[in-house]
Amino acid sequence: MMRAPRVGLLPLYIKLYDEIDARIREGFRGFLAEVATLLRKEGVEVTEAPICCVRGEFEKAVKGFEKANVDLIATLHIAYSPSGESIDALCETEIPLLMLDTTMDYGFGQDVPSARLLYDHGIHGVQDLAAMFRRRGRQFQIVAGHYKKSDVIKRAAEIARAALAARSLRGTKVLRIGRPFASMDDFAVAPAVLKRQLGITMKQIAPEALAPAARAVSEKEIDAEVAADRKLYRVYAPKECHRRSVRLGLGIRRYLQGHGFSAFSANFLDFNSKRDPVSVVPFLEASKAMARGVGYAGEGDVLTAALTGALIKGFRTATFAEIFCPDWKGNSLFLSHMGEINPLVAAARPTLEEKQYSFSNALNPAFLSCAPKEGPAVYVNLSPGPDETFRLIAAPVTVMKDSRRADYRGVVRGWMRPEGTVAEFLEEYSRLGGTHHSVLVLGARMEAVEAFAAMSEVEFVAVGRGKA
Repeated sequence: MMRAPRVGLLPLYIKLYDEIDARIREGFRGFLAEVATLLRKEGVEVTEAPICCVRGEFEKAVKGFEKANVDLIATLHIAYSPSGESIDALCETEIPLLMLDTTMDYGFGQDVPSARLLYDHGIHGVQDLAAMFRRRGRQFQIVAGHYKKSDVIKRAAEIARAALAARSLRGTKVLRIGRPFASMDDFAVAPAVLKRQLGITMKQIAPEALAPAARAVSEKEIDAEVAADRKLYRVYAPKECHRRSVRLGLGIRRYLQGHGFSAFSANFLDFNSKRDPVSVVPFLEASKAMARGVGYAGEGDVLTAALTGALIKGFRTATFAEIFCPDWKGNSLFLSHMGEINPLVAAARPTLEEKQYSFSNALNPAFLSCAPKEGPAVYVNLSPGPDETFRLIAAPVTVMKDSRRADYRGVVRGWMRPEGTVAEFLEEYSRLGGTHHSVLVLGARMEAVEAFAAMSEVEFVAVGRGKA
């Protein structure tokens, strides 16, 4: 379920130059090839359109991008291009747009030969087209800088990942296993509203409905999964505990794939039987599913499950998360949950062990525990608002080193430090309406997360950028 983002690279040019000297455009071939190569090195699939000058060429290029199923169109003005030639084609497509504002040469100072003007003046074509996008009400992103001497290509690749994430969100089909946690209303949204406003669909089943799929799992399949776990994780769980969690997990995996679900949420209280094969809460499969790009959130939270899946598909190193405890003294926040974390975010090899479980009548499950890698990250929340609105709340944070205490080994854990004080963060986050279920995205990705919100047509608010 994981793939690279796909970008359509659209070079814009002016017919006038072909009429003056058809050989001029040949001077841009190497530049265009370099830009495409650099994007690919950032993990992006690139579909290259021919150099376009007139309306018909732009229309053909955009149709080609639609056929190639790209997630984003990146425009690249290699020269001035009159906006009237491309504006209709770019406004009529539903593919998100990024303006890649760069030039062939790094310097254009007083010592540069005037002949280079011909190869470095595309930026006023960018201004022409951007002004028309605004006039037409066409949403777009823009990144500017020299393609070799700045981070502009990396930023463009991040916007492409945001486009993939936004596209994934609006196609999410979520399975809710069990009922929503009683009275946990902050993330509760009517299914009709989710579908109408965000394109998210959902189905609810009882845990017992998974029994046929779990019974169909063979001992050979369980053996193979257990062997794979032993290569990936430090396994401490007893054999039977491990195998019963794997059996149910593979059953859930089969059910999700067979019915086309790309995310799921489970209410641990509704797993209330010691009878195999649905005898444990599927914490282990929740973690493994996130590593495959399947969305997840706890307690029947369909909204955050869809968000988690979308952000993982776009950025990979993201996980369902929840703020548990404030560290007023150390100015940090403790993140945890009962037994779910994406192992792709792990700072060290995760442990797989038995969880002492007493919240319902189920048996002890196996689960993964680890801490996320230290470094910059973004804490992301999708908050329901009044009148069927939604708000994406994002906060730049720093993930801290893991604890050295041995008693945290069997705990899903993490500590993050917000910009400013914990008190300021908590006050603003709650004023903005942030719910208690969120997603932690590793990396300095605020710009990309903001682009994700824009392309998802959801209000964006950054914690710390003004009062709520």
